[in-house]
Amino acid sequence: MDPLLLGALVAVITILILFSGVSVAIGLLVVSAGFLIVFDGIRSLELMPEILFGKLNSFALLSIPMFIIMGASIASTRAGADLYEALERWLTRVPGGLVISNLGACALFAAMSGSSPATCAAIGKMGIPEMRKRGYPDGVATGSIAAGGTLGILIPPSVTMIVYGIATETSIGRLFLAGVIPGLMLVGLFMAWSLYSTWRSGNNALLSSRSYSWKERFEILPRVLPFLLIIVGVLYAMYGGIATPSETAAVGALMCLMIAMIIYKLWHPKLLWNVLRDSTKESVMILFIIAAAGVFSYMLSSLYITQSIAEWIGTLDVNRWVLMIAINFFLLIAGFFLPPVAVILMAAPILLPIITVAGFDPIWFAVVLTINMEIGLISPPVGLNLYVINGIAPEIPLKTILMGSLPYVACMVLAIVLLCVFPNLATWLPDTVMS
Repeated sequence: MDPLLLGALVAVITILILFSGVSVAIGLLVVSAGFLIVFDGIRSLELMPEILFGKLNSFALLSIPMFIIMGASIASTRAGADLYEALERWLTRVPGGLVISNLGACALFAAMSGSSPATCAAIGKMGIPEMRKRGYPDGVATGSIAAGGTLGILIPPSVTMIVYGIATETSIGRLFLAGVIPGLMLVGLFMAWSLYSTWRSGNNALLSSRSYSWKERFEILPRVLPFLLIIVGVLYAMYGGIATPSETAAVGALMCLMIAMIIYKLWHPKLLWNVLRDSTKESVMILFIIAAAGVFSYMLSSLYITQSIAEWIGTLDVNRWVLMIAINFFLLIAGFFLPPVAVILMAAPILLPIITVAGFDPIWFAVVLTINMEIGLISPPVGLNLYVINGIAPEIPLKTILMGSLPYVACMVLAIVLLCVFPNLATWLPDTVMS
């Protein structure tokens, strides 16, 4: 069979199996095994165990469970609420300080936890009722938190970036740095829309907040600064050449656990067990998907599908930006139905040769891909963040939450356009810091 037709068949069957409700890792293994047996014979399965476990034999993978423990220990405390309160007190004189505080808290908490749902839950529990109480539109109150939560997979340290780096053999350090400026740009776009939407509602009183004394501002800082210092310390150790990403993640996880125990009294064995249990579940899920994606990638390469697609793309007489638009549509649709880690691990083996042939930078593409995955987090039918917000504020209809998040989707699309026009937004910082 022609490799291109075979690739289309693989894509259709993979989609059907994943839509059946089976787990992503099992689905990838079933598809891989089935096509290898049919086209390479039963003996081709002898290599599957070696590939499966060989894909996990990487020191860099240690950073995934460590960063997850780091985020889980923060998410299990009142750090999100304290971060929100600290920003509200310090930004009280800024017009629209409350909504800016919420988005700033989302950005910082997302950087600390690396989890979009955890960010929505931690900041939304405090921010949404407070904004509604002060008269902010429900769409702004819920949409800003839902969108702010997506920043967890872009702003470093990001597990999604680690997975992309492992899947494409790209420098994780460069990927982390590439997400900084686009992440800040997204925060700025979210804030600009929130302020405009609030101003458009006609209630200009919302753009002013209550006043706080200097004592109230400073008393909250000891609860927040230690976690922020850990994040800064982790990034400094990584880029200062002091330690590898895996080593800095391990130290960061230990420090976050210690601070959670000291500041937030997380002493009870049951609470500590919950942190480790939840971290282990998420880590095993991601690592299992990585291992299965390795087998899936081997199947595509063994049947000459990946190479044929890259060669076919190279022969097309189309503008490379037309190709990039098509890739973005594909990622956008995939992100509507699948989690970011699954999309990256499934798509990277196919897309990396294509974007390389077309002359695109893999580091830059990682940021574009990640923003596409962010859009999927606040878009139906899956839209995980939408349901998290609906669980926090069940009295607000899901339709209102969805409509409130759509302008932030437009902000993300604008960010992708800006990255296409000015690719240095993603590549300048890693090139400057890491030469």
